[in-house]
Amino acid sequence: MVDVRVPPGPGAPRGLRVPDGELVEQFSHASGPGGQGVNTSDSRVQLSLDLATTTALDDVQRARVLANVATKLSGTVLTISAEEHRSQLRNRAAARERLAETLRNAVMPDAVRRATRPTRGSQRRRLESKRRVSETKRNRRPPTSD
Repeated sequence: MVDVRVPPGPGAPRGLRVPDGELVEQFSHASGPGGQGVNTSDSRVQLSLDLATTTALDDVQRARVLANVATKLSGTVLTISAEEHRSQLRNRAAARERLAETLRNAVMPDAVRRATRPTRGSQRRRLESKRRVSETKRNRRPPTSD
């Protein structure tokens, strides 16, 4: 078919291009409706990519992807399955799109949370609320005999 392209984004400023030769496609019977051709057509597609040997990733990207998709791996091989369409060609395209999306999400660096301080207004509102609640509770007390 064609190479899988991942558009530029965080973690991959120039995007990624996975050569078609590094992808392994396997076909099998898909479950679900299909009419008379359901038992004769191999429309399910399993698209596999070995992340350890692919030339699409540099070392930093490879480490990040391996860490982020570790639960989806068999060794270092990422396998994407597509069987939602009745056509093998459409399932092949869907599997490639899903692989590109998975790689784009996996190559992105984790967001860094920067600690911030509460604003002066929010501090003031919090203290005023505490004073109101305290006043309400104080007014509920029985009167003292002074």
